[in-house]
Amino acid sequence: MANVVLPDAVLVKNYVGGDENALATLIERHQSKIYGFIYSKVTDRDVTEDIFQDTFIKVIKTLKTKNYNEEGKFLPWVMRISHNLIVDHFRKTKKMPFNRETEEFSIFSIMSDNSPNIESKIITEQVEVDLQRLINELPDDQREVLVMRIYDDLSFKEIADLTGVSINTALGRMRYALMNLRKVIEKNQIILTN
Repeated sequence: MANVVLPDAVLVKNYVGGDENALATLIERHQSKIYGFIYSKVTDRDVTEDIFQDTFIKVIKTLKTKNYNEEGKFLPWVMRISHNLIVDHFRKTKKMPFNRETEEFSIFSIMSDNSPNIESKIITEQVEVDLQRLINELPDDQREVLVMRIYDDLSFKEIADLTGVSINTALGRMRYALMNLRKVIEKNQIILTN
């Protein structure tokens, strides 16, 4: 008898229902993708291990409290958790170099306020709103591929697997999504810069 590969959604449901092996299968299935993603951002094996473990601790807590809304998007959800933990890591470990003031060096020469001012924040938010509105106007299949590729950072192979289409179809949908976005932007003379 052939091995039956259960979809992520079924494994999540089974885990929430008490089947601990279902979670082990999910972790094993996505381990290399999630671990590789984390390592590509932090480039430290120990930190990667910690963030990987913290990711699945959050996954377990969320699944145990039944706060997870299964929409067939388990991997992108886990990737988002790991991404947020990576950001938290960098926020916690941010260190300023210590320099004493001398005749050759003044703290004011390197000190600058790179934080965006209110005007640039408003412009950035407006660009994001406009872009999201444009993306939402795309046909469902094109929008789905674009979001998975750009926002969830999935490969076309992963997109094909998750959507149940061939890699060429996923590539084609992405191509048409970008072409359609370009047409709308040019037609309406929209400027998406800040």
